[in-house]
Amino acid sequence: MDVGDELFGQPYQTPDGATVIPVAKPVGVFVVKDGVPRWAAANDDTRVALAGILVGLVATILVGATMVRRPPWPQLHGVVSKNF
Repeated sequence: MDVGDELFGQPYQTPDGATVIPVAKPVGVFVVKDGVPRWAAANDDTRVALAGILVGLVATILVGATMVRRPPWPQLHGVVSKNF
């Protein structure tokens, strides 16, 4: 087996005449149209959005836990006097 066989998939033609060549590493495709090659990365927008939500959720939990343990306002100490 050739190293190129593991890296590139079978090229195929689209109805508009472009040739698409899948690439395993980095993940994406080369699109060759009118003799001009273009790289198109395969991004999973759902995974990126879920990662952002997860980071926000973890940050919210950590901030909430910190505020329960120690509020952000200063400790107030005072003496109650009987003298008016």
